[in-house]
Amino acid sequence: MRRIWASLLVVFLLGSGLAAQEEPAVRVTDSYGRQILLPEYPDRIVSLAPNITETLFALGKGDLVVGRTDYCDWPAEVAGVPSVGTILQPNIERLVALEPDVVIASSHLSKEVDEKLRKLGIPVAVFNYPESFEGTYETILQVARVVGAVQKAEDLIDGIEQVVLTVMSAVSGLPRPRVYYVISYGQFGDYTAGKGTFIDTLIQIAGGVNVASDVEGWQYSAERLLEKDPDIIICSKYYNTKQGFMKTPPYTQLTAVKEGRVFEIDNNLVDRQGPRIGEGLMALARIIHPEAFEE
Repeated sequence: MRRIWASLLVVFLLGSGLAAQEEPAVRVTDSYGRQILLPEYPDRIVSLAPNITETLFALGKGDLVVGRTDYCDWPAEVAGVPSVGTILQPNIERLVALEPDVVIASSHLSKEVDEKLRKLGIPVAVFNYPESFEGTYETILQVARVVGAVQKAEDLIDGIEQVVLTVMSAVSGLPRPRVYYVISYGQFGDYTAGKGTFIDTLIQIAGGVNVASDVEGWQYSAERLLEKDPDIIICSKYYNTKQGFMKTPPYTQLTAVKEGRVFEIDNNLVDRQGPRIGEGLMALARIIHPEAFEE
């Protein structure tokens, strides 16, 4: 009898329009405070930021990525995904032709492009959080919520936190050498990671002292660098940065240059707030304190 009444109640609710609407599979609020609602988990995603692309692949959802930017270069298989152009101004026609269920971007995406895509009926989720481990974790979790991979995201975050603890334990009590991180130099201007940047935090956790912590932001000067004369200099392994830096006056006067303490790092590991940030921290720590990680 109870089953009969339950069936009649369902029929009544459906007929009267009072039945609850089916909940969307995806309900996420992006960094602009916009609620992104998708009836089902997406099958086709265009990623407009390298850290987003890396996160999707790390979550095991790389097969959903049907479009990327020119700067999305990891993992290697992403090379087979069509590019829609730059992060700031992707080619809208090319992007629309990919028929994405959702576009996931960082705040580098221009507001103009964002609005055009939304007017075309394409959901756009922008995830951009403070440059910190917490901000990185939130980005990973938000992307995971879009694709239904929250448990995998939590596992990734646990792995990063374990690396942080390992590094902190390994360098605890060791002398803290003075470190300078090269972003650009010479005719392009001297840029580094100043106080309050995420790279500044990473250098500290890795057991170093960032000599550029005496300024905020990114701009520095050769004169100030010569005055600081850091123990260790770290630069990108790309674009022959190390070779160029070591041959260019006045940097040739630096003790670290003269004594061969200029090291290379894959800057994408520390520049991008994504799933490889733990790997980036470990790379910095091995440069600053190789003795702490000898087998």
